[in-house]
Amino acid sequence: MDVSTTLARLPLPKSRVRALVTRALELERIRNALVSVTFLGPRAMANLNSSYLGQRGPTDVITFSFDRESPQLPVVGDIYVCSSVAAANAKRLRISLREELSRLVVHGTLHLAGLDHPDDDTRTSSPMWRKQERIVDRDR
Repeated sequence: MDVSTTLARLPLPKSRVRALVTRALELERIRNALVSVTFLGPRAMANLNSSYLGQRGPTDVITFSFDRESPQLPVVGDIYVCSSVAAANAKRLRISLREELSRLVVHGTLHLAGLDHPDDDTRTSSPMWRKQERIVDRDR
């Protein structure tokens, strides 16, 4: 697993990022994975969001996964987290930045594992969201 940043400093300790990714993958019974987590600024995230998702502006997390030809092959993918969007989310939700960044790392990892959620108001009651919250709550 690789953890990197384009920012002046890493917003979460690498050990915490690794622990969150590992825990989410273990819960999905994934033991073989190659995962990269990168923390970006808003400009870089906006570029990714526009280029790959056709959306304007930065978003909080984007996950890219590569298809496995067989279950024996590792899960491979990249997770990109925008720290400034996370900071705005944390402020709006009245939670710590550390908690919001942790949530986004877990969220991206669960997408990498193949889970998904609706994009409407039922998103936060979906099975994926509930699993994400259990992992974040456990790791506080």
